[in-house]
Amino acid sequence: MTTHCGFVALIGEPNAGKSTLTNHMVGAKVSIVTHKVQTTRARIRGVAIEGDAQIVFVDTPGLFQPRRRLDRAMVAAAWGGAADADIIVLLVEAHRGITEGVERIIQGLKDLPQSRHVALAINKIDRVEAPKLLELTKELNDRFAFEKTFLISAEKGYGTQDLRTWLSATLPEGPWLYPEDQIADLPMRMIAAEITREKLTLRLHQELPYQLTVETENWEERKDGSARIDQVIYVMRDGHKGIILGKKGETIKAISKLAREELEEFLGRRIHLFLQVKVRPHWLEESERYSEMGLEFKDGN
Repeated sequence: MTTHCGFVALIGEPNAGKSTLTNHMVGAKVSIVTHKVQTTRARIRGVAIEGDAQIVFVDTPGLFQPRRRLDRAMVAAAWGGAADADIIVLLVEAHRGITEGVERIIQGLKDLPQSRHVALAINKIDRVEAPKLLELTKELNDRFAFEKTFLISAEKGYGTQDLRTWLSATLPEGPWLYPEDQIADLPMRMIAAEITREKLTLRLHQELPYQLTVETENWEERKDGSARIDQVIYVMRDGHKGIILGKKGETIKAISKLAREELEEFLGRRIHLFLQVKVRPHWLEESERYSEMGLEFKDGN
């Protein structure tokens, strides 16, 4: 049997639905999904099987105007994911249309080698009327020669099978890169840290989530089949530590419970999760923190 395999980079503005689409295509939660923007920091790969094709999704950070070192590392990771991919899919939110950010991304696509397959996926189509969708489709295709356009709802699954079918037919011939039952190539330690970070992001509605990171320090397999996971939440100020701990430790207990329950569901076994909060004022400037997130640390401000 002839097999197909390759990388598909999902790019777009923050909150365009890239993580939701990755999770829907893979059929499992491999990428952090929240209502907060800029939550995906590393290029998370999810692996889906469609017929004789293995589709490796590169869920890139959202593309936006970078201001800080972390922002620049995230944007570099996003364009790096696109440049390395066999197929690029630009996600645009139907109800937001062609924003300044979308314009910038289209300009960036024009600068990439022309040999790549580039498709357009207009997401959240349930939020707008058909005439507006048709108008947006035409405007976007006038700006860039997309090979194919898909109208989808990543959350509800509308149109996603058509996209999967096209991707599987368009990927190059070649052997599969991953075992059939593998859904992601991220180490489980990083997936576990992402799950905890998602719970922090959902619980804390201030700016704080962008000034913290979670690392899995220790993973101990136990004889009864369970696992003990020790994680550290790094924050930049003492005040942030207090917010995460909450009154009498209530906030961190709630976050730990939610993260543990999701980890148990994801891994299919009992998990003992232990969280610590440490203050590191300059973690955003430490190269090892970037390595933990799968990002490149660049010198300069």
